[in-house]
Amino acid sequence: MENTERSRRTREAAISAAATILERDGPTRLTLDAIARESGISKGGLTHQFRTKEAVIKALLDHQVKTSRDRFEQNLAALDPATDQKYLIAQLEMLRKALSTSRNMVSAVLAAMAEDPALLKASTDSQRDNIQAMKEEAADADLALLRWTAARGLLVTKMIGMCPFSDEERERLFDRILNTASWPGHSDQKANRTIDT
Repeated sequence: MENTERSRRTREAAISAAATILERDGPTRLTLDAIARESGISKGGLTHQFRTKEAVIKALLDHQVKTSRDRFEQNLAALDPATDQKYLIAQLEMLRKALSTSRNMVSAVLAAMAEDPALLKASTDSQRDNIQAMKEEAADADLALLRWTAARGLLVTKMIGMCPFSDEERERLFDRILNTASWPGHSDQKANRTIDT
């Protein structure tokens, strides 16, 4: 096996092991020794790729940001070109789908907050880009951001075990958040209002 391929596999195994430890045991149990044990990589092999635990957390966060970005791009590509507020809808769909995935991102964020909040910069920068794109496409930027924030709130409260809603209630709320026509100021709603009067 070529050194580059071996390095890539070692990095992926370490990131996967870190995610497993964070999800299963929590951020306080994440150590280089634990990652080496979980991944089956020698500690020397691990420290060759990642000199510190912070480096592993940063790689995990970067991986999660890339995974989220890929999911968003897939959602965006699947939308009809005529869809109103495509960027917002693709973001909302990504957040909804994240409800059924593992808690790796939350675990990684908690680990980063405990270790060094500056590790969250890439994720925060990515969110700023998302926000800017949603503002630019929306007729009512504040309403678009409220919808996005509500969806993120549903996701985060579920992932940290603090969501007061049942799965059915949460799905119903997501349906409403995603239904652009039901929000004030939408062109279809204006047309319906004119017809009804």
